[in-house]
Amino acid sequence: MKNKFDFQPKLVSTLKNYSKEKFMTDLMAGIIVGIVALPLAIAFGIASGVSPEKGLITAILGGFFVSLLGGCNVQIGGPTGAFIVIVYGIIQNFGIEGLAIATVVAGIILVIMGALKLGTVIKFIPYPIVVGFTSGIALTIFTTQMKDLFGLTMDKVPADFISKWIAYFEHFDTINLWSLLIGLASIVIIAVTPKFSKKIPGSLIAIILMTVVVYVMRYYLGITGIETIGDRFT
Repeated sequence: MKNKFDFQPKLVSTLKNYSKEKFMTDLMAGIIVGIVALPLAIAFGIASGVSPEKGLITAILGGFFVSLLGGCNVQIGGPTGAFIVIVYGIIQNFGIEGLAIATVVAGIILVIMGALKLGTVIKFIPYPIVVGFTSGIALTIFTTQMKDLFGLTMDKVPADFISKWIAYFEHFDTINLWSLLIGLASIVIIAVTPKFSKKIPGSLIAIILMTVVVYVMRYYLGITGIETIGDRFT
C-alpha cells in the first residue's frame, strides 16, 4: 500500500530524462525570470518596510526551495505582492523579530495542511471571494506606492488603509513633480512594451531607460529631487 504522505519532488523525475536542449531552454527561461524578478523583489522588499537586500534574499531562497521541492517542472516561485500588506503590518507592530516568528509559524501550518491534503478545500471557495480578495490586494498595494510615486516627504507611513490616505493628503503639498513624471513614464513603458516585444520584459526596459534618464538629470542637468535606492539605503 502506498504511503499516504509519500512525497517526491518533480526534480527527481525530471532529471532522469534531462537533455542539453532542455537545459538551454531552462537556462533562457531562468535568465528572463531572474531579470523580471530582480526589480520585483527589490520593490516588494521596500514596500514591505524592509531594505532591498532582504527582498532579494527572500526571492533567491524562495525560488530555490520551490524549484528544489516543487511538484511541477515549470513552476516559478518567489515573493508575492499579496503579502506586502501583511508583512508591512507585522513589521510596523512587532518588528523583524515578530516577522521571523510569524514566518516560522506560517511554515509549520502550511506543512501540516499539505500533509493532510487540505489544498483540495480550495475548490469549495466561491469564485467572487477570490476575485474580491485579489482586487482588494491590488488596491492596497497601489495605496502603499503613493508616497514614492508622488515623491512625498513623510517621516512615517501608517500601516492601515484609511490612515495612509489621510496622511497622503496632509502631505500632498510636498509632491515632487520629477518623481511623478519618472513613475508615470515607467508605467507607460511597461504597459506599451508587450505590443512591440514579447521576449524583452517591459520592467527591464523601464528600469534601464529610467535609470539612465535620472542619471543624466542628476549629473548633467542638476536635477537632484529624485530619490534613488542608494539615497535611501546607503
